[in-house]
Parts: sequence; structure tokens; C-alpha cells
Amino acid sequence: DPERQAEKEAIRAQRWVLEPLHAVVLTGVLALVGSRVAALVVLEFSLRAVSTVLSHGKDAHSSQLYLLCQYSLGCGVSCGLSFLLEGAPHATCNLALAAGLAGLLATYARRLARHVCTLYELHSRARYCGVCILLLAAGHGIPRLLRNALAVTFAVADLAAVALINRDFLSTAEAIRFWTPLTICYTLLVIYMQEELRQSAGGRAVYQTVLVRMGGLFILLLTVGRWTDVLHVLVSLLGELWCLLRAGVMLEACWRQ
Repeated sequence: DPERQAEKEAIRAQRWVLEPLHAVVLTGVLALVGSRVAALVVLEFSLRAVSTVLSHGKDAHSSQLYLLCQYSLGCGVSCGLSFLLEGAPHATCNLALAAGLAGLLATYARRLARHVCTLYELHSRARYCGVCILLLAAGHGIPRLLRNALAVTFAVADLAAVALINRDFLSTAEAIRFWTPLTICYTLLVIYMQEELRQSAGGRAVYQTVLVRMGGLFILLLTVGRWTDVLHVLVSLLGELWCLLRAGVMLEACWRQ
């Protein structure tokens, strides 16, 4: 498509130097973030994703979720593994193995992206490259595959997140004192972000919503959380900003579409 050559060049011109660091930095951030804050991030994103899909269906706003969920997905995998491996022997080694497999997957995904950006136009016409022929024939099914995989991952992560948060409460009254302001805070945040999405689109709006979300979580945990949770929120903010920085070019392409 001649009209979208600029998008292709922008994707190709991404800073490849930072790409190998992406999985390493994200793994370090997720290792520092505590399970409580990771659980809260997962629950907040799940609520926001459901609200976005119900409000906008399959339009551009819902397609942005594939790019905006990176950090929340990492927190979800971390929560799920922490819950499933709790009390298991060599749990730390299992988590390290999971991080290594994620890095391997990221490496192969990066190679595929580089191959597509460089050679897809030629190979899809000549039809002698198996990878490009497969993408040409079945590329339309990739979003559906991603959607199903994310749905399963976040369903497991949400159950794990609720269990991880509730295990710290000694009584039902303590749980109610925590969940009531949390529910109110998340509801207000979702309403605010839906209004922002309707009124504006672009990188500035996305960064604003990240700051508002983390700011709301910061204030909430100052009231009902621990000091370590407050520190972990700041680390989560860095993780969110790092993922948005890496997804910036694709987000711009998504908005233009």
C-alpha cells in the first residue's frame, strides 16, 4: 500500500539497540514489583479492558489494548506464577526459567519483525519464503489468537491476584476496608479514561492516563497499603512508561488507522 510506506519506514527505523534490552529491563522491573501491586495492576487493566471492549467493540480503541497491555500482562504472568508456584520446591528457579523462556520468545519475535520489515514485500510477491507465505495466508488470524491467549492469561491472573491480595487479611472487616475504596477508585479511573479516549487520541493522552492511574493507586496505597507497596507503585510507573516508549511507533500507526 503506497499510502502506508511512511508507517513501514517508521517501524523499520525503531531503535534496534533498545530492543534486546526490553525483555531484560521488563524482567528486572517485574522482579522488583511486589505481588500486591502487581495484582492491583492486573485487576485495574482487566476492568479497563472489559470496559473498553464493551464501549467500543472492535474499533481502534480496542485494538490499542494489544499494545497497552504489555506491562499488565507481565504483572499477570508474574502473579499467576507466584500463586501457582507458592510453596513449591525450587520456585525461584522456576520463575527464572519462565523469564528465560520469555526472553527467548522475545528474541524470535524480534527476528520475525525484522524479517517482515525488510523482506515481506519481496517474498510475498515471489512466494518462495515459507514465513512470508504463512503470514500472507494466515496473518488475519493473529489478532484472534492474541485475543484468546490474553483472555486466558488474564482470567488466570485475575483469580491469582484476588487470592494474593486476600491472603494478607486476617478478617472480613479488614478485607472490606481495603476492597471498598479500591473498587471506588478503579471505577472512577475507568470512567475518567473512557472520557479521555473519546475526547482525544495520541501519545499524550496515553501518558496522561498512565500518570493518573498510577497516581490514584499511589494515593490509595498511602491510605490502606504499606510503605513497600508505595515504592512498588513507583517501580510500576517506570515499567509502564518503558513499555509505552517501546510501543510508541505501533500506537501511532494504530491511531492513524
